[in-house]
Formats: sequence, C-alpha cells, structure tokens
Amino acid sequence: MKFIVSSSYLLKELQVLGGVINNSNTLPILDNFLFELDKSKLTVSASDLETTMSSTLDVESDFSGSVAIPARLLLDTLKTFPEQPLTFVVEDNNTVEISSNYGKYAVAYANGEEFPKAVELENPSTTTVMGDVLATAISKTIFAAGNDDLRPVMSGVFFQFSPESLTFVSTDAHKLVKYTRSDAKANEVAEFIMPKKPLNLLKGILAGREDDVIIDYNDSNAKFSFDNVELVCRLIDGKYPNYEAVIPKDNPNKLTIDRNQFLNSVKRVSIFSNKTTHQVRLKIAGAELNISAEDIDYSNKAEERLTCDYQGDDMQIGFNSRFLSEMINNLNSNDVLLEMSLPNRAGLLTPNDGLDEGESITMLVMPVMLNN
Repeated sequence: MKFIVSSSYLLKELQVLGGVINNSNTLPILDNFLFELDKSKLTVSASDLETTMSSTLDVESDFSGSVAIPARLLLDTLKTFPEQPLTFVVEDNNTVEISSNYGKYAVAYANGEEFPKAVELENPSTTTVMGDVLATAISKTIFAAGNDDLRPVMSGVFFQFSPESLTFVSTDAHKLVKYTRSDAKANEVAEFIMPKKPLNLLKGILAGREDDVIIDYNDSNAKFSFDNVELVCRLIDGKYPNYEAVIPKDNPNKLTIDRNQFLNSVKRVSIFSNKTTHQVRLKIAGAELNISAEDIDYSNKAEERLTCDYQGDDMQIGFNSRFLSEMINNLNSNDVLLEMSLPNRAGLLTPNDGLDEGESITMLVMPVMLNN
C-alpha cells in the first residue's frame, strides 16, 4: 500500500480530527488515526468510542488497504514540514515509511482492522442546516450547559426540531439559553441531547461556512455530514427538563442599556465582589442603574452608576457576576434588554438589535439572595 499526499493538506485535516482523540485512552488503538485507502480516495478517521470523525482526502495512489498510524507522532512530524509532497509506503516489517524532500521516517503501525467501526444509523430522520447557522447556534448555547456528572442531560445542548423552526437550549440550573431559528426547519418534530465534545468540534470547523450540513439522527446517535467530513456521535440518554416552565412570562420591569457599557461595568465591579458568591447588586431607579459589589471579609467594595432606559418599579436585584457577564458577552447587539418581575425571580436577557432574519435568542439568569 502506497500513496502520495500534500503535507499541509494532510496536516490541516489531521489537526481537525485530532480534537476527537482523548489524552488517555482505555484502548491503545484509539491513540491512532485510521487510514483507509481506496485508490485515489484516502479516508482518515479518529475516535474515542463515543464520537467518531472522518475526513476524505484526494491522494495519488492505485492501492487499497487500511492501517492505524500513531496520531501524536504523525501530527508532531507534519507540523515541522513546509508544503511538499509526502510519500507513505506500508512496508512488510510492520512500519510505514514516510518520505519527504528531507529524508525518510519509519513509524510502527497497528492493524486497521482493530480500529472500532463508526456506528451505522438505522432508519434515521434527516434535517439540513447551513454550516454557519449551526456553528452560531452551538456557540450561543454551549457555554450555558452544565458540568454536573450527576445530571448528564444538562451537560449537553438540547436540539428541538419542528416544521416551524429549529431550537437549541442549554442550562445548568443557574442560567439558561434558548436560541431559535425560524429560517431553518425540519420535516418532522424531533428532539435529542448532544454532548459538548462533538459540538465544540463542529463549532470550530463550521464557523463562517456557507455549505449545508446534513444531520441524520435516531434515538441513540446523530451524524453530521458536510463537504468531505462525517461526524458520528452517541447522544446523551434521558429526558430534558421542561425549560419553558422556568422562563417567566410576565416581566413588567424592563431595562434597556448599552451592552458594552453594562458588560465592562459588571466586570469591573465584580473584581470587588465576594470570591465565593461573585454577587453584584443592581439597583434601578428612574433612568439610573447603580451596580455595586462588596466583599465584607476584606472590606473591598465598588459602585458604578450608568444611565439607562427603564420602565417599571424601582427595584434591587442580585446576580452572580460571572453568569451575568458571560451572557452579556455572548450577545452581539449594541443594546440589551433585561426584563425582571421580582428580586427572587429569574431575569431575562435579550438583544435589542443585531439579529439576523428569523433568529431569536433568550437568556435567563437566576438571581442570588441579597444580604442587606
């Protein structure tokens, strides 16, 4: 088995696939890339058993076969080459010989047959989404997903498809994000929970891409196909909490404020907040927003005043500054709208502008008890 491939082309594809491989694998074979050659088509795959990703490259060859090559060694070697053709030859002495313009390198390989096969989806449903839309949906929601191993359903992003729209939801019980696209649709109603790792991989590859992504899914697995890449992953098993029930419907107190000003102010004031609660206090009266924080243990305190547009009763409400700044940071608008009802009810954060046609986003942040 022998093939010739461009070094930078191969490196670019392998760096993407490398994101699948864990630092410590239970099965040694998973430390390898699987190379499957079929004449001039080379398919390279990486897997951690939960997620398998493969990419198809054009190479020069008349051979067929498969070998598993150590991923770390191959990536480290390819990173050092300037652009040039590389020749891979599988030798009889259980090594792959790589020839460059500089010399030859021999790498021990494993049998390609030992590499776990990607799951084939039976009777999947299918939806098509534009790459950039999917990448945006992931980046707008994934930061709010939880990390609690005891509640695995909250550690992923909930995909809700219908003939009207596609909705993506994530929550960790302190904050919640609901992102909807009415310009993208599915043929039938479906819902599933995607784990974080494959979503982070997709987010990195798909940002700014106009080509369509075909999503196939059944009860246990989902497959994302686009261009020359396929990603198959196991879904998180379980029922997603009823998020609609926690989004407060009646919020008479509405605060509109410049996003950047609000974000910088919360970030500055939070430096002086208590290091365990990260609590900042918002005091709103008339057209003035007063943001303050205090760490009684160290006698640190800070207070800032901002002008805002406010309709509603004067109120004081406390938030965890980390959650609040993370959410404001994930919006792209010039102004944001914060809607509240009572100091012990969740606040709703939405962008006032900067949304595409058919795009809507709602962020919910739970308040913290104010210690007066």
